Amino acid sequence: MRIEAEMATPSPAERQELLTDIGRRLDHLPIGPMHLKVVVAIGLGLFFEVFEIFLSSTIATALKTQYGLGGRALELLLASSFLGMFIGAAVFGRLADRIGRRRAFLLNLVWFSVWSVIAAFAPNPWFLVGVRFMAGVGVGAEYPVADSYLSDVLPASHRGRMAAWAYTCSFLAVPVLGFLSLGLTERSLLGVAGWRILLLIGALGAVLVVFLRRGLPESPRWLAGVGRAEDARAAVRAFASGADPWLEDAGDHVSAMPVRTSAEPQHVTHPLRRLRLSPYRERLVMLCVFHIFQPFGYYGFGTLAALVLVSRGYDVTSSLLFTALSYIGYPIGSLLSIPLLKRFERKYLVMGSVAAMAVFGLLFATVHSSTLIVVFGFLTTAMSNVFSNVYHVYQAEIFPSDVRATAVGWTYSLSRLSSGALPFILIPVLDSYGAAAMFTVVVAALAATMAVIALMGPRTTGRNLEEINPI
Repeated sequence: MRIEAEMATPSPAERQELLTDIGRRLDHLPIGPMHLKVVVAIGLGLFFEVFEIFLSSTIATALKTQYGLGGRALELLLASSFLGMFIGAAVFGRLADRIGRRRAFLLNLVWFSVWSVIAAFAPNPWFLVGVRFMAGVGVGAEYPVADSYLSDVLPASHRGRMAAWAYTCSFLAVPVLGFLSLGLTERSLLGVAGWRILLLIGALGAVLVVFLRRGLPESPRWLAGVGRAEDARAAVRAFASGADPWLEDAGDHVSAMPVRTSAEPQHVTHPLRRLRLSPYRERLVMLCVFHIFQPFGYYGFGTLAALVLVSRGYDVTSSLLFTALSYIGYPIGSLLSIPLLKRFERKYLVMGSVAAMAVFGLLFATVHSSTLIVVFGFLTTAMSNVFSNVYHVYQAEIFPSDVRATAVGWTYSLSRLSSGALPFILIPVLDSYGAAAMFTVVVAALAATMAVIALMGPRTTGRNLEEINPI
């Protein structure tokens, strides 16, 4: 029996050949019902991840104004969920490469929901800090696993556009939360504080997504990478089904597609050793630097916008209204990214959107007209989501299937650690030197993100994943 088991186990070369064949078949499929279901299911899961992230600012503002929470307690509250996300992204990213994408994103949503319900009944701010940290562990896994799954299953010619639709669905959470916060932050419903209701909404919504995602197939590329040939072909058939009648047997005739491989492929027995090889070693370094600095622009605005306006003398209601109107830019910017991802190289889109985000953010912090505050807040958030959508597609494209979620999770986790540090860096600057000085720090960090992508980033647009990652 042991000899038979060993003979049945495919060699690294056989797994690589199967993976290449499966990848070619997936990339030649037209968009069908299962692809659309993936976009909706992933997008809704990300909706509640984004809801949770931006809820930090709403909770902090409510506790600061209603209960006088400030100082180190406020900083820890803002940082707690991000610190949990740091652990979740690193741990669940590796877990998704070991147990599969589908199991990983079902597990992380259940984890998040349980801890968010507990957070809604937190008896004091310190208990809230602890449970927000635990909820963040589940939330942190969502983007690395989702990025990897979308990259795995979407055809090359549609990968950026379809992934951007999923991200657009997710960012509807930002204006939804903005206007819910406006209506609930300083009110209660049946004696329950508004911020507690917002936590319950996020938790219950995530439970609904779990049931929707149960119907998704496992990633065919992941199955091929672990040597499960028949399961991989069955998963390809699930994506081909309903797309075009002649593709119903796609999983059985995978090898019919032309395959282009390197002349002398290097087969690495242990997946993690692949990350030590060039070009993946350099790509890891690039994304580590990138994710340390990019949250200064993206989350620095999103989580601190209301506090910036309060510091400039606006009352809480006006600040939340301005912020809610600015947040409309998130889904609109995400929609804008869809045609841009199809027309332009991802590397240059990342750089251009970072530059625009820096300029508009600085103007938001310095103008005095209420109209201009909303306009530049809107433009900042719109450019933020062009940037976000592009880099989420980009980072998942530049690593092989068997370490894709691991590499994305490890590097992306640094963005969560950096985001957790932001309140301790930016709030003191805001309190001591004002909004303009705080956004100057943000601009400097964004300049570093542009520089590292310009120097080390590969081109990926329209290319097959196995061509981008040849070894």
